[in-house]
Amino acid sequence: MTDNDSSAKKVVDRMMELDLFSQWMGVKVLEIREGYSKIQMTLRKEMLNAFGIAHGGITFALADSAFAFACNSDGKVTVALDVSISFPKAVKENDILTAEAKQVNKTRRTGLYLIEIRNQNDELVVLFKGTCFKTEKDLG
Repeated sequence: MTDNDSSAKKVVDRMMELDLFSQWMGVKVLEIREGYSKIQMTLRKEMLNAFGIAHGGITFALADSAFAFACNSDGKVTVALDVSISFPKAVKENDILTAEAKQVNKTRRTGLYLIEIRNQNDELVVLFKGTCFKTEKDLG
């Protein structure tokens, strides 16, 4: 693990302490590197919509958390500018979802990330693309 990766892990550990929504979702941080995150959660009954599949807001939130952890991993407050999401496969109760966020491009102020969410069968269930804006403010 590089020094940058060690710092990234400390940043995300701090974010998780303060992120009550990710805690409520049951997010587990699996891996953090600068510009990268891998997190996991299990879909619970209260996360389903009227059709018995995952509410889109839940899978969006999981992808958004992975996005936030990856793009804030350098310790600067970074916020979403634009995101898009696709739901190629339905998610059901008790599915184990793993979200992996990868930095595709980075400038001084912006970053582009792709986030894939896969179920326990390694099937792609969500594809999320996010553009972020990096401020000069340090995460506290």
